[in-house]
This record gives sequence, C-alpha cells and structure tokens, in this order.
Amino acid sequence: VWHNYSFDCHVIENYGFKVSGFHADTMHMARLWDSSRHLDGGYSLEGLTGDRRVMSRAQLNHEKDLIGKVSMKTIFSKKKLKKDGSEGKTSIIAPVEELQRDERIPWICYSALDASSTLKLYESLKSHLSDMPWKFDGVPVYGKTMYDFYNEYWRPFGELLVMMESEGMLVDRAYLESIEKVAKEEQEVAVNRFRKWATRYCPDAQYMNVGSDSQLRQLLFGGIVNRKDSNQTLPTERIFKIPNVNNVIEEGKKAPKRFCDIKLTSLGYNLETEMYTATGWPSVSGHALKALAGSISADYDFFDEDCNLDLDDEDENPSQSEVAPVKIDKSAYGTAYAAFPTEEEGREACHAIAALCQVCSINSLISNFILPLQGHNISGKDLRVHCSLNINTETGRLSARRPNLQNQPALEKDRYKIRQAFIAAPKNSLIVADYGQLELRILAHLADCKSMLEAFEAGGDFHSRTAMNMYPHIREALEKKEVLLEWHPQPGEDKPPVPLLKDAFASERRKAKMLNFSIAYEKTPVGHGKIYLKAAKNYLEKKTNETYAEFLCLLQVLFNFQMMHL
Repeated sequence: VWHNYSFDCHVIENYGFKVSGFHADTMHMARLWDSSRHLDGGYSLEGLTGDRRVMSRAQLNHEKDLIGKVSMKTIFSKKKLKKDGSEGKTSIIAPVEELQRDERIPWICYSALDASSTLKLYESLKSHLSDMPWKFDGVPVYGKTMYDFYNEYWRPFGELLVMMESEGMLVDRAYLESIEKVAKEEQEVAVNRFRKWATRYCPDAQYMNVGSDSQLRQLLFGGIVNRKDSNQTLPTERIFKIPNVNNVIEEGKKAPKRFCDIKLTSLGYNLETEMYTATGWPSVSGHALKALAGSISADYDFFDEDCNLDLDDEDENPSQSEVAPVKIDKSAYGTAYAAFPTEEEGREACHAIAALCQVCSINSLISNFILPLQGHNISGKDLRVHCSLNINTETGRLSARRPNLQNQPALEKDRYKIRQAFIAAPKNSLIVADYGQLELRILAHLADCKSMLEAFEAGGDFHSRTAMNMYPHIREALEKKEVLLEWHPQPGEDKPPVPLLKDAFASERRKAKMLNFSIAYEKTPVGHGKIYLKAAKNYLEKKTNETYAEFLCLLQVLFNFQMMHL
C-alpha cells in the first residue's frame, strides 16, 4: 500500500530498482471517498492521518496514534545560520543522504511512522469506501461498493498513469532551442519599441525594466490617487535602482557600482483604467495593458523628430496633397488613445503599449512552455519529458504538472508552433484521438435537454451548431454551402470539398465553446457578465450586424442562465 504511489515509484526506479506489488494508493482512495478536501485539509498523508473523521475506521492502539504522519520539516529542519553564527529566519533541511547517516535513529522512526500511517489510513478508507454504494445511472449496483469500484477501475488506472509518466513524451530539443532564440530576439525588439516611445516623455525610460510592475506603474500612472485611500498618491517621479549593466562610473568614483539610479517620471497624461490591484493602485497586468492598447498591432515605426528623409526626385515623390489619406479605424485603439492631446500621439501610445503586451505574451510562452520542456530536472536520461499526472480535478479530468503538458498554448496564440516540438521516436507515429463533446453528451443525457439531444442526433460538431445559431453570417455561409457543418470522408477522399465550419470560423466557434462549457460547469453570473460586457462593448464600437447578433445571442444566454439559477 502506498500514498502517492507515483512519486515513490519513480524515486525508487531512479535508483535502479524495479517496483512491483501495487495494491492501493491511499491518496486516490481518499479522493474517491471525499472529493471536497482541497479546502479542508487536502490529501497529504499528514493532513489525512491527522483528521479524526478520516481515521475513524482505523484500528488505533492508542489515542496518540491519531497524530499520524509528521512532516520532514517538523522533525529535521534547522535554522540557517548567519555569518555571525546566530540563527536566521530561514529553515533548511539537509540532503537525505546526510539525514540517513547523521540522524539515523530519528530517520528510521520517521520512515516507520510513514509506513504505519499509510497502512492505518488504508484500513480506515477501505472501511469508508466499503460502506458507500456503487451507483450506476443513479441505481445502486447489486452487491458492489465504491471499494469494489476502486479495485476494478481506479487501482489499475493509477498504475497505468505511473507507466505513462515513466514512458514520458519525446520532444525535439534542437527545435525548442531554435524557437527560444527567435522568441528572445522578438521580445528584445518589442522591448526596444516601447522604450523608444517612452523616452520621449521620460529620458531614463531607456534603462527601465519593462517587467517591473512598480516601474511601469510609475511611468504610466504617476500622480494618480489611490482608489482605496485618497490620502495616498503615486509620486510624479521616483528614483529606482537598476543593475549597472553598462558599467557606468559615477563622477568622482574609480570603479562602477553594481547598481545605478534612474529617475522615472510619469507621462504627464491621465490614462484611464478600470482595473486596480487589491491595494488600490492601477493594475499593469496583461489584461490591463491590453485595455489601454486595444486590438492593434505592436508594429509601428517611431521616427525621431529630427529625422530627415532624402527626397531627391520630386517626380517620384508626390506632394503631401497628392497622397491619399489613410483611413484609420479608431475603434481598434484602446483607452490610451483618448488620453493624449493629438491623434498621432494617441496612436503611438497604443502601439507602444501593444509592444509591451507582446513582451508579456512572449515572456509567457518562454517561461510557461519553451523553457519547461527543456528542463533537465524533468527530462531524465532518455531525453523525454516526464510530467506528473494526477486524478485531482473537480470535473474528473486528469491534471498534469512539472511541466503541465496539457496546458499547451492555443493554436491561434502559438506564434512559435510549440506543439511541433512533440515528436514520435524514429519509425513511430503520434496518434491523436478524442471523444466528440463527451461531457456535453453526458449533460444532455442527465438533463434530458431536448434541444441538445436533437442537436447530437442530427450529428455534426455541437460547438459549431452553437456558433451557427449565434452568428447570422455563419448560418448564411452554411446555406450557401461555402462551409460544411460536418464531413464524413469516403474512400479516396483526403479533404472536404469546402472548408469545415470549425476551421473557417474558428474564432466564433471558440466563443460558442466557451459559453457551452461555462454554463455546464456553472460559471458564475459575474463571470458570464464579463463575457457579455465585452460583447456589448465590441458592438457599440464597431456596430456591425455580426457584433449585434453576437451581443443579442449572449444576452439571451445570460437571461436563460439567470432564470436557471432563480
């Protein structure tokens, strides 16, 4: 019997021992018995064995047996010593090899308590699960309990997960290294775009750290009053210490210091924002910056005012009066556009902040995806990525961590084609299989929803059908047979005669999918409200038939959702 079989199994096998004899995992058993412990003690061995309700069925010899598992930190941690020999605030734990040798008796006791706590936890959970009826379609299965369910399904599944973790996923390291280089180069270009614009208003902005919230807030919102405390105001200028990467030597000094000072002053214009931190200051998160920039590109040339263009041949360069004016869609610009005295300055501000958004986006791709897939601590000797798979979500799905292989960037946001890094070994192929809207089919069955059942019986992609009902232009495209709702290939057919709806209108289908699942998993009215406010704002700015139809449809769904809650 194990607690978190996956972890122990991998540790032992990393030392060259093959593990066999998997009878039960008490962490999975506890999850099956009570799936709501995330906010009530959790599923650690320490948390479970210290809970009277959980351990109520165990054969305890003494009351003190309820103490259960005690953490390594509690037993073996020591305060880190300062240079003067006194104890500091930080606690440290010596490497396991040292503890086994230098703390031999406490280590043996700790290990024995670990094993005995796991066995007693198993006895109690087995009893709890044996008293729970196994229900199928709401009807108890004759002669079966949830302990039988665990043995028939979860125990073999738990062993399968460990096998999957051990097998790992092969990634193309050379490809990841190449896109990392490209990503960092593009990030540097975006950083320089923003700094070039910012230096017009604050000369020292050329040295600022664009990843620092405090420096960004000072530049964009200096002088603003705190939303929660009107007695607090962000200063219009502030001194920041930054690493002296250019080795600047101060006047009167012989050598450069590690850090130097820069003075950041505010832009001098009131940038409106609706997003604030918990402490009352304007937020500079990715979403807040996106609202300031709008839905425009970061690509914009910020020419110096004294830049001279060489116009030698007057015939080849028409006069300004002959050049056709460029029509600019002002609705694409964010709230920063209106904060500046001229339209040109407003446009430049939005494009500069869009470059800042690009920096955040690229940084997210690098730190969350590109680098974790190259981490040597998770790669092992076989150059395959080994993540941890867990049965611990409220919806019953698996979760993955270290790294999260399930959380790869969406196709439209995958600017570096990170998904292409996952490859098959030589002479092998990757096979992708997926259930077609499995959860929504189950929902339709349990709720006996006629419209959903009819949609599934009619066939086709359910999210595509939702999108078709949301957007008139999609329905029109279907009626004109410009797209197909579904396609069943016949022998010899490689691709459909016209694009599928889910490919041609991927963005609209994604919004429909978001609505379907947000209702299925009880997204709050506040959460839905954000979606509808965005759609309403989109319509008011663009006022097209498509945005109007989207807004009306979302409004109807919101009404239905609120009625369902009432």
